[in-house]
Amino acid sequence: MRLKTFWEKGRKAFVPYLMVGYPDYETSLEAFRRVLKAGADILEIGFPFSDPVADGPTIQVAHDIALKNRIRSEHVFELASTLRGEFPHIPFLLMTYYNPMYRIGLAKFCEKAKEAGIDGFIVPDLPPEEGQELKEVCQSLGLCVVFLASPTSTEKRLRLICQSSDSMVYFVSLTGTTGARESLPFERLEERLRLYRSLCNKPVVVGFGVSKPEHAKKIAQFAEGVVVGSLFVKLAGDKNLAELERVAKEINEAIR
Repeated sequence: MRLKTFWEKGRKAFVPYLMVGYPDYETSLEAFRRVLKAGADILEIGFPFSDPVADGPTIQVAHDIALKNRIRSEHVFELASTLRGEFPHIPFLLMTYYNPMYRIGLAKFCEKAKEAGIDGFIVPDLPPEEGQELKEVCQSLGLCVVFLASPTSTEKRLRLICQSSDSMVYFVSLTGTTGARESLPFERLEERLRLYRSLCNKPVVVGFGVSKPEHAKKIAQFAEGVVVGSLFVKLAGDKNLAELERVAKEINEAIR
């Protein structure tokens, strides 16, 4: 499994997120290529959905426009398959809400994802208590499921999330939705991650709000990986791909 193999290297993870089909399919494909060439260690591929409850304004717009562009599951898998042919060793995680998976059928959705070279899923609206069916399907196919922990997660809940997550845990940096922030609550986050470490030995990546290389550098001091989404989604939406690649390289260098 590519994700497990990556973590065995002991390397910090630069984890960019972009939306398939935003601002259009071809631009999004090239944007994914740019962040991969800039040094992405793990790639988060956004699957458009009509009610993205965990996402802030920037990524909500990306969902809306991708859907207006008639992006469907086959386009997402086509993009992943194209990138897999070009980047055979990078783990790909599909970030999708649960409804599209359920509507298409868990087994069919997961089989298509595996065929496209996807390694697993981050499902922001699926708590571990309700994830057993998806876990079973994924285990049968060698795919992983990553659950989200938040700053308000109790010890009991952190244990459950740790036990349920495959290969890593996604730790949300703050309460609320995604979106670039000027500042982040680093002390509080570091304190929560100390508690997490006392309960769980799986690698943790931190996302939501990371908008500057200095944010990424700080987070990389106490987490195994840093997720950057809204910043890159905005640059892709502006079709500013040269700047997207430049910033991605800068953030990648900052966490080393």
